Amino acid sequence: MVVLFSPFLPTAAVYGSRKPPKLLACSSRLDRVMCSSSTPQQSIATEVSGNNSSLTGGSYDFQRATTSLSEKLLSSPKKVTILRHGLSSWNKESRVQGSSNLSVLTEAGAAQAERCRNALAEIHFDKCFSSPISRAKSTAEILWQGRDQPLVYLDTLKEAHLYFLEGMRNVDARKKYPEEYTAWREDPSNFCVNGVYPIRQLWRTAREAWLEILFTPGESFLVVTHKSILRALICTALGLGPERFRAIDINNGGLCVFSFNIHGEAMLQGLNMTAHMYTDHIYHY
Repeated sequence: MVVLFSPFLPTAAVYGSRKPPKLLACSSRLDRVMCSSSTPQQSIATEVSGNNSSLTGGSYDFQRATTSLSEKLLSSPKKVTILRHGLSSWNKESRVQGSSNLSVLTEAGAAQAERCRNALAEIHFDKCFSSPISRAKSTAEILWQGRDQPLVYLDTLKEAHLYFLEGMRNVDARKKYPEEYTAWREDPSNFCVNGVYPIRQLWRTAREAWLEILFTPGESFLVVTHKSILRALICTALGLGPERFRAIDINNGGLCVFSFNIHGEAMLQGLNMTAHMYTDHIYHY
């Protein structure tokens, strides 16, 4: 399965690798949130639907999730909106970012965050959780401006640690460390550096983050984080393993919405962009 999030495509669709595309069925009312991309003339549509139109966990039956993240009852159902930070300096320079704090939010990234703040202004959130790494922290500060509750920074929302690859331009990393870089790009779940499997570790961290979020008092949360940990959050909620890491992509300023029942089972309730699903293979980009 592949889920691709892009701010330049207008509708949500499901694709099988050998079947013609069909639209996601939406049987209940849709609330549409418009959030501009980095180009002011283009927009991102977030469709938040009811319980019968959700992409779900291990069963893929569009009805309900089969994986509990909490393993015990939650105090109430939860809705969690997850957003990737705005365009950063190393995004712009095509560098490997990882857990480094040296990549900062660009002017374009701040503009993305501001437009998302405006799009989410009428939605109530009990709390906002953010990675403490600067590019996510700066995005969260813009998004949360004017809200009463303080931001909550979670180390479990930090990006994957990619060791000596961090800060390198992708083209240089490919030349200097061809074996490691190829594994990172093409077989990330088996990418090993310094005896550590960063993506496998990321799955454990994502589950820890979910527990911190889901057992926080409140019913509606905003989460601001990074691309790789966001992938892990989505996959763990849907019951997918680390081998599906590159089956999901989300752009800067992109968001998705999950709802959780009291059993800790997730439903992917809204996508801000087009979602393509390829059921027979994983697409590596």
